[in-house]
Amino acid sequence: MAANSSNGEHQSPSKPPPLPSPLRFSKFFQSNMRILVTGGAGFIGSHLVDKLMENEKNEVIVVDNYFTGSKDNLRKWIGHPRFELIRHDVTEPLLVEVDQIYHLACPASPIFYKYNPVKTIKTNVIGTLNMLGLAKRVGARILLTSTSEVYGDPLIHPQPETYWGNVNPIGVRSCYDEGKRVAETLMFDYHRQHGIEIRIARIFNTYGPRMNIDDGRVVSNFIAQALRGEALTVQKPGTQTRSFCYVSDMVDGLIRLMEGENTGPINIGNPGEFTMLELAETVKEIINPKVEINMVENTPDDPRQRKPDITKAKELLGWEPKVKLRDGLPLMEEDFRLRLGVSKT
Repeated sequence: MAANSSNGEHQSPSKPPPLPSPLRFSKFFQSNMRILVTGGAGFIGSHLVDKLMENEKNEVIVVDNYFTGSKDNLRKWIGHPRFELIRHDVTEPLLVEVDQIYHLACPASPIFYKYNPVKTIKTNVIGTLNMLGLAKRVGARILLTSTSEVYGDPLIHPQPETYWGNVNPIGVRSCYDEGKRVAETLMFDYHRQHGIEIRIARIFNTYGPRMNIDDGRVVSNFIAQALRGEALTVQKPGTQTRSFCYVSDMVDGLIRLMEGENTGPINIGNPGEFTMLELAETVKEIINPKVEINMVENTPDDPRQRKPDITKAKELLGWEPKVKLRDGLPLMEEDFRLRLGVSKT
């Protein structure tokens, strides 16, 4: 039974978890672990699939509606006997037989979730309800990738899991922020009421290859602008901070959480903190020293600071990030150069 927590407070579910498939308890034949990844054609999801497929005892099913994901991210697995790809929107029910569910499906970039905020909150709420219903039916363990956005514009720094957040419930970002908060609520309610085995990861800013080039997130924006020879646009005042976790570290943290005995929520992110101006200067130095840096107006409800307290991840998962920003940016640059067709001079 997992160690349960609700913002740091321990409690017990009212029911034991539903039993998984009888194949899990077979004496003569050990079946493969069947793993569902929603949003598996996306940035983090496709890297998670790569890691899961390395284990020959895993069978991976990906569902994605390709709103922000791309089949190209999974091209090396298409046709593999342990891999299956389904075009599906999680706001519609899904009936598959699985042992674990990694629920990543949701647009995570402001450009995409502001484009269709109602769709975003439906994905967070109805999509999570559907995946929890599936987990209940088949006895699967389910992991939700929540977000540091549940902390809003934090008044506590760095942010521990016990912090309840400072979120605008009616702002332009609320479809994502509040949607993920509701998703966490649903996870714990299904855990308490139905005994579902849950895991909640609050993931902080993540970067790496396969990010959408023009998705509006700051690392991808700066790298794409630098490669195109355009000015790096820093939103005012430039002193707002973020912490950036390389995608391989993020995937390692998610798998450790799923395989471990703690429900979470647990922060998964890199506590190295940079101002937006510092990030712009670093990208300029590494990729294109000739570009200028321009200040532009900020977007509403942009958090002033964001840094994870990863004490729980270290203690409970034995996890901490390994890749430094200066080591990760060149790997992302190489990927962007290939996709943009920009050679290194």
